[in-house]
Amino acid sequence: MAVIIDGKKVSENIRANLKKEVEQLKSKGKTPGLAVVIVGDDPASKVYVANKKKGCEQLGIYSEEYALPAQTTQQQLIDLVNMLNNKEDIHGILVQLPLPKHLDEKAVIEAISPLKDVDAFHVQNVGRIMIGDYKFLPCTPAGVMELIKETGVSIAGKECVVIGRSNIVGKPMAMLLLHNNGTVTVCHSKTADLKAVAKRADILIAAIGKAKFVTADMIKPGAVVIDVGINRDENNKLCGDVDFEAVKDVAGYITP
Repeated sequence: MAVIIDGKKVSENIRANLKKEVEQLKSKGKTPGLAVVIVGDDPASKVYVANKKKGCEQLGIYSEEYALPAQTTQQQLIDLVNMLNNKEDIHGILVQLPLPKHLDEKAVIEAISPLKDVDAFHVQNVGRIMIGDYKFLPCTPAGVMELIKETGVSIAGKECVVIGRSNIVGKPMAMLLLHNNGTVTVCHSKTADLKAVAKRADILIAAIGKAKFVTADMIKPGAVVIDVGINRDENNKLCGDVDFEAVKDVAGYITP
């Protein structure tokens, strides 16, 4: 039976440390400021934005929310981003994705100042992650690194398999593991014999977006298994990319 990695405990510790850092900055007359931009009425995006606002309040971070209608034009959105780039009390800008289909996400991301791109989606920040000289990290890969750290398992020299190659999770995840001296393989829809590759993994990260895709016969006994997928199963219940009930009997550490 695997040890369950307590993500809530890790989160609470990070928040406690962040709160102290914010208090120290405020004592020096600097209040961190975050602007969150949402376009349209996507229900999931609204939940994410509400959580970010709540998180800022709990940590003492100043925040601004810009909720724009779905019919917002490309130029209107770019103009807002440019205004926030020049706003001295705003130090981070988050444009909630996905955007409505008529908007060019790439152009919007590139309009954000790299110095305020806290999602680390701007091409300059992506390049910095590649060479290991980064100021910002995408939140999911950064969170996964904290969860691995919680297990006490060293990444150095380990076989690390990332299932999924998205720009937001899979690719930066592979780079962070590589920077920590893991031997990294990235699997995707064209990978030959994915099951055999996955079974080599001492550390396996599932980020493919398919409900219960990772099964017990894909897991090396004692492996660290991190599941970042959010899906709905056949009963419309939330589940991950990993078949938790089956895999927990094989893995050494697993996220719930």
